[in-house]
Parts: sequence; C-alpha cells; structure tokens
Amino acid sequence: MSQFNFMEKLLDGVEVEWKALGDVGELIRGNGLPKADFTESGIPAIHYGQIYTYYGLSTTSTTSFVSPETAEKLKKVNKGDVVITNTSENLEDVGKAVVYLGERQAVTGGHATIFKPDKFILGKYFAYFTQTDVFANEKRKYSKGTKVIDVSATDMAKISLPIPPLTIQAEIVRILDAFTELTAELTAELTARKKQYNYYRDRLLSFEEGEVERKTIEKLAENLDPMRKPITSGLRDPGNIPYYGASGIVDYVKDYILDGDFLLVSEDGANLVARNTPIAFSISGKSWVNNHVHVLKFETYSERRYVEYYLNSIDLTPYISGSAQPKLNQKNLNSISIPNPPPEEKERIVAILDKFDALTNSISEGLPREIELRNKQYEHYRNLLLSFPKPEIAA
Repeated sequence: MSQFNFMEKLLDGVEVEWKALGDVGELIRGNGLPKADFTESGIPAIHYGQIYTYYGLSTTSTTSFVSPETAEKLKKVNKGDVVITNTSENLEDVGKAVVYLGERQAVTGGHATIFKPDKFILGKYFAYFTQTDVFANEKRKYSKGTKVIDVSATDMAKISLPIPPLTIQAEIVRILDAFTELTAELTAELTARKKQYNYYRDRLLSFEEGEVERKTIEKLAENLDPMRKPITSGLRDPGNIPYYGASGIVDYVKDYILDGDFLLVSEDGANLVARNTPIAFSISGKSWVNNHVHVLKFETYSERRYVEYYLNSIDLTPYISGSAQPKLNQKNLNSISIPNPPPEEKERIVAILDKFDALTNSISEGLPREIELRNKQYEHYRNLLLSFPKPEIAA
C-alpha cells in the first residue's frame, strides 16, 4: 500500500475542522534584536532574516547568540515553538517558519512572531502547512506594503488552516520528514562531491613553473564579440532560440546570430566578483547573444572546455575594472595567461572534469537531477497530504 493510499484510509470517516491560527495557539510578536547584539556564545537567538536564508523547517540549535542581559529584553522561544517571519522584501519569504527543537530556551526579535501551539496542533504540522499554496493565498490577503511587505501577528492569527486529529498530523509529519531527510542527505552528498570536484580541478589545472608553456586567451581563441547584438525586451520576437546574457539564458527569441559551439564569458555584473554562478559557460546550437558576455570560438571541444574550467577556477580580480559595476573588458580578457599543455593532456583533464561536472552540476543527470526529482516528489506528496476540503461558508 502506498503512503498516500494509507493516508486516504487513515482519513476515511475523519472530520477535519478548519480553524484560525489564533484559535489553536498563542502568537507573540517579537521585538528588538539587531545583528549588532550578536555574541560569540550565550543565549541561543533566532534572527528573522536567518529563517529564510539559513534554517530549514526545524532546528535544534541556532547560528547566533546574545548575552543574558540582551536576552532578558527579548521574547522567549521554547522547544516546540514555531518562529514565523512577518517582514521581507518579497511575499514569498513572509510567513516562512522554523520549528525550534532545542533543549535550551532561545529568543527572537523584531519582524518575527512566535507561535506557541496548543494541544490540538503540532508545530511541525503547521510549519509544513506554511509551504502550501493555501497558506500563500491566505497570507496574501493580509500583506501590507510594497517595497517592504509585512503580515502582522494580529493578521497572521486570522489565517485559517485544517486541523485533523493529532494522530493524522503526526503521520503527515512523519511522511514529509522522510522526504525532507532524503533530500538533505542528497544535498550533503552533493556538497561533498563539489568539494572533491574543486580539489581535483585545482590539482589538474595547476602546473609547476616552467612545466608547460602559457598562452593568452587571444592566442587560444577567436573572439566573436563584433557579432553580438543586444535587443531590448520589448523588441524581442518570442521563439525557442536561447538569448544569452552575462549569467546564462535570459530569454528565448525567434531568430539567431550564432550557430555552433562557443564559450561565453561574462563581461560585466556583480557575479564577476561574487562568483555565485560560473562566469564562463559553453553553448551549442543556434543562439542569440547580447553585449554583456564575450563570445569565444575554439578549434576543438577539449580546447574550449579546458579554458572554461580554467577561467572558472581562477581569481579574476586583477583583470576586472570598476567596483560599483565590475567589468571584464575584451582587452583584459585577451590578456589572461593560461597554462597550455599538449592536446592529449587537455583531453585527459577535460574527460576527468566532465565526469565530475556531470555529477555535481548537471540538471539532466547526476545528483542535481536526483535532488530536483526528490523535491518535486516531496512537493507532490506535501500538497496531497495537506489538501483538505474547506467547508463552504453559508450565504
């Protein structure tokens, strides 16, 4: 019997009541707690910003602490309490929740609300419910503001949610915890593989002084920047040809200006410094490229991929101009010196790194693909398990 069929049988004949959040627990709005109050150790503290940047659905420990004197002035979080964000720059992050499962009492501050569940609801069941479309639609009704969006504790208390018996809530939590744990294990494995990949990449691309000759980019590749042609969004004819910018595909258009295999290298943007995504990436087939990315053409696959791996592994700071608007201009790109081993050595290095790359970065295979599938499976079951018919309001 599948897990969901088991739940259907478990729910057979069970009446699920919808109640306002304020009717199944106490909501307490936090106060204070600027980051300047953080200390190296002391009383565990949950900052609202960390709920949508650091924590998952639950935590047994905190990443921040405050002094006992500061803690005295803040709202207290006990084991089993749920801390909910009230404020964010976007609606999606408002109402995100983390269940505190630590043994030590913690504290939280402003822009957060503590939900203390009563005997009719499990904190973790509610936290899972905050991830549903039903909850998103409810919080949208009460959101205020444009640049900064807020849902007050008073309005949060009005949000209605289904309250099945505790045994049902516990079973829903158990099933969703199993999916969450599996995804966490895969994510940890991916992190370990990426560290391993970076280690081998750096070793394979490091050569002793004088071991191999070095060549600049302009000696290794043909620069096709003159072929670039930016099109403002309003003038693009929609189609299925990828339109590339500094960090990858930004749109799809009807026509193309390039057809073949090329290496694109970011010309400008904060990512040149932050390196959250690769600044060099290969493309194949028909494409349109704007003027925020350089276009390089190589004679062979291994030449192109070798340079791609190398550029993504080195610090480009010496070649970047500007601080507010970082830029890697064509002159500086052309001047980058790259170790140039024999073709067969490049082929060997590329073959090894391609295997690691597929495992750690490919969205069509490897661990990223597996994590994506698990997340979709989790969302599917979460939506099924937390979908209860809402009673119609009498006219």
